[in-house]
Formats: sequence, structure tokens, C-alpha cells
Amino acid sequence: MKLIIPMMLALCAVSLNAQDLTGIYKVERHGTTTSLSRTLTLNADGTFEFYAYKKHERRIPNDVHLYGKGTWTIDKKVITFSTETLDLDEKYTLNFNSSKARFDTKSPRDTSNRTIKTSIRFYDSEVLIAKGLKLIKD
Repeated sequence: MKLIIPMMLALCAVSLNAQDLTGIYKVERHGTTTSLSRTLTLNADGTFEFYAYKKHERRIPNDVHLYGKGTWTIDKKVITFSTETLDLDEKYTLNFNSSKARFDTKSPRDTSNRTIKTSIRFYDSEVLIAKGLKLIKD
């Protein structure tokens, strides 16, 4: 009994400090002739979906929609994405296999009043529209 209470307290402390990565991450830019939107959804079951939209009024076709899906894992602050061949089809054409991104958030030790938005930044990807992309959590 004496060991159960400290173990439960330690487990609660670890679970409260664990960072929840799941959710929707976005970036949107709107110009006079072009608009683009990128959305990454990280699900709790370890799967993800990526959606990219671009509208350019002076090009044909005007609208471009790109999709990707697969699984993700995290080790420290590095998220690794993988796409199996079964994940690729006519709709889901982006292959995120071996893509890597960094998870950034405000440290719990940071007591300053500065605001740091939770984000994901791709630093290694064969998908050209993802490399260097920073997405902010919704």
C-alpha cells in the first residue's frame, strides 16, 4: 500500500506532462491571385491525413487538391511519417514515407508571458510541398 500511492502520483505527473500531439495543424495564405492551404491531421490511433489546396486564378487548372495519408510515430520531439503502398491510390498520391518533422511547443519550465504556438515543422521530406513547411495547431 505504501508503494501504490507514490507510484500513482508519479504516473499522474507523467501523464499530465505528456504532450498531446493529436489534432489539426494548418497554414493558410491568401493573395490577390493565389490561395493555398495545407492541413495535417494527426489521429490518436497513429494515423495521419494531409491535404493541400492551391488556387491560382491565372493557371489551368485553377484548383489543385493533393492528399496523403499513412502512419506516424514520435521519438522525443521528432515525428516520423510513413506511407505504405496500400495507402496510395488515385486520391492519396503524396508519399510521406520517411518524412520527418519536429514538434515545437512552449516548455512547461518557461514561466515568461510570451506566446509560443504549438507547431510542427517538416525538415526532411521527399514531398516538395511539405519540406520546410510549418503548420500551427488549430
